[in-house]
Amino acid sequence: MKLTPNFYRDRVCLNVLAGSKTNASDVYEAAEGHVLVGVLSKNYPDVPAAVADMREYAKLIDNALSVGLGAGDPNQSEMVSLISREVQPQHVNQVFTGVATSRALLGQKETVVNGLVSPTGTPGMVKISTGPLSSKEQDGIVPVDTAIALLKDMGCSSIKYFPMGGLKSRDEYKVVAEACARHDFWLEPTGGIDLENYSEILKIALDAGVKKVIPHIYSSIIDKESGNTRPEDVRTLLDMTKKLVG
Repeated sequence: MKLTPNFYRDRVCLNVLAGSKTNASDVYEAAEGHVLVGVLSKNYPDVPAAVADMREYAKLIDNALSVGLGAGDPNQSEMVSLISREVQPQHVNQVFTGVATSRALLGQKETVVNGLVSPTGTPGMVKISTGPLSSKEQDGIVPVDTAIALLKDMGCSSIKYFPMGGLKSRDEYKVVAEACARHDFWLEPTGGIDLENYSEILKIALDAGVKKVIPHIYSSIIDKESGNTRPEDVRTLLDMTKKLVG
C-alpha cells in the first residue's frame, strides 16, 4: 500500500467526506495533503462495485482513502473489511468488534484501523458494544483503559470516539484523550465537529499529549445541495490546525 507523504509525519490529519471524485481531489488539494478522504461503503450495492470505484478515488488522492461505514452503521462492518482487503486503503473505519477482522484481512500493519467507542455520560467509561449484534443488547461499558487494551489486542490503531455531539461530551472526551496519550494510542474525535468548536476539540487532544489526532468533520462542512465537502472550509480547518500545531 502507498502512504501519503504527510500522514505519518503530521500530528494532525483531517478526515472529511467526498461527494464525488472531483470533490475528493479538490479537498485533498485544499488540505495540502494533510487529510484522509472518506468514501462510505453504505453508498454501494455490493463489495465489487465499491472496490472498483474506491480504487479510482485512491488513484486521485495518493491513496489518502478512508473507507467509511456510514454514520457508524454496525451492519456495514463486514463490507468495510472485505472492501479494505482488496483496496488496501490508508485508513479504515470500524466498529469495536470489527477491528480484528479488518486487520487480519488487510494482512499488514500500516493501514490505520480505528475502533468505534461511544460516550456513556460517565468520564472514564466508554461503550464498546458497537457491533452488529452487541449494539442491540444492553450497553457494554468498560473503563477507557480497558477498551484501549482490547483494541490493541485486536490490532487497532486508534479510538474513534463517536458520537461526541461536538463539545457536549467535553469532560468525557478529555479523559479519553488523556488515556490515549498515556497508552500511546491515537484518537479520532467524531460527531458534531464544526468550524466553531474544531479548535477547542483539537486543542484538548493536543494538550493531553495525544501523539496523533484524526478529527472527523463531516456534515457541518458539506454543501447540502451538491453533497460535496466545501474546499474553502477544509482550507479554514487546515489554517486552524497550523495555528495549534505550528
